[in-house]
Amino acid sequence: MAIEPELYFISTAARLLDMHPQTLRKYERLGLVRPSRTIGSVRLYSDDELQRLRLIKHLVEEAGINLAGVQRLLRIAETVQRIQPLIPQITEAATRVDARRRLAREIARIGEITGL
Repeated sequence: MAIEPELYFISTAARLLDMHPQTLRKYERLGLVRPSRTIGSVRLYSDDELQRLRLIKHLVEEAGINLAGVQRLLRIAETVQRIQPLIPQITEAATRVDARRRLAREIARIGEITGL
């Protein structure tokens, strides 16, 4: 049952993903997803979170990656998403120095995540 066109209760999200609700709770505890909450603390999953959960499910079930590996991969992917907008800025003289600093910080973050 959808509350709004893009928000689903945990039971509906679990059914749509063919996952157990307890698995969704575990993924939330691990910080893999962050569903919003109603005033009564009922979890609500958006379409974006469902997509993220599909990716997690694929990584675990199809690619055989454990949850610690999934956490690292998702953190790397989030860092790459932050890097992408910086690339065009590097060529613009006015923002070049700041963009390079931010890019260097994000690359260092990837190094920390991967242990390099």
